Amino acid sequence: MNGFLQTLRTQRWDDHRYYHHSRVNQSLHLLSAGSFLCAYALLFWAPWGAAVVGWMVSMTSRQIGHFFFEPKGYDTVNDATHEYKEEIKVGYNLRRKAVLMGVWSLSPLALFFEPTLFGLFEPYNDTLDFIRHTGQIWLFIGVFGLVFRSVQLFFICDVLTGLAWATKIITDPFNDIKLYYKAPLSLLHRNRMDEIMDTAALDHHV
Repeated sequence: MNGFLQTLRTQRWDDHRYYHHSRVNQSLHLLSAGSFLCAYALLFWAPWGAAVVGWMVSMTSRQIGHFFFEPKGYDTVNDATHEYKEEIKVGYNLRRKAVLMGVWSLSPLALFFEPTLFGLFEPYNDTLDFIRHTGQIWLFIGVFGLVFRSVQLFFICDVLTGLAWATKIITDPFNDIKLYYKAPLSLLHRNRMDEIMDTAALDHHV
C-alpha cells in the first residue's frame, strides 16, 4: 500500500509540475473538476448524461487548457524540453489526447449515418434519443480509454503504475480543486503563469 500511495503522489506531482504552469490552464482544470463532480453524481441515475457533461464540458475545457494555453517551449523550472515531457508522460500525452478527442468528436457521425450502430441500439426516434445514444457511446469511449491505457501501463511499466494512474485519473477532480482553486483570482491579478512553481519544485526536492 505504501508503494501504491507513493507512486500516486509521484504521478500527481509530476503532472502538476510538468503540465500546469499556466494559470489559464489551471482555471480551466478547476472548471473541468467541478463539472466532473457533477458528472460523477449523474452516473447514479443517468450515466449517458454523465458522459455528455464529462465530455462536452469537463474534457473539452481540460484539453483546451493543455493544447492552447500551456507553454510548449523549454521548461526552465524542470530543466526539460517539451519533447522530453511528451515522451515520459505516463498517461495520455498530446498526441494520444488528439487521437482520443478525435474518436470522441467523430463518434456521433457514426451514429448519425448508422442509427443502430450496427445493431447495438434501437434506431433513435428524436433528438433526445440521439443524445442519449451518443452519451452511451461516449461513456464507453471514456471507460475504454481509461482501462486501455491502464492495462498498457501494466506491460510498459508495471501493474502498480497502471493502477496508480487509473486512481489518479478518477480522483483528479478532487485533487485539481485543492490545487487550483486560487487560479482564477490570480488571473484577475494578471498573473498568467504560476509564480510559485519554482519554489514548489525546490521544496519538493529539499
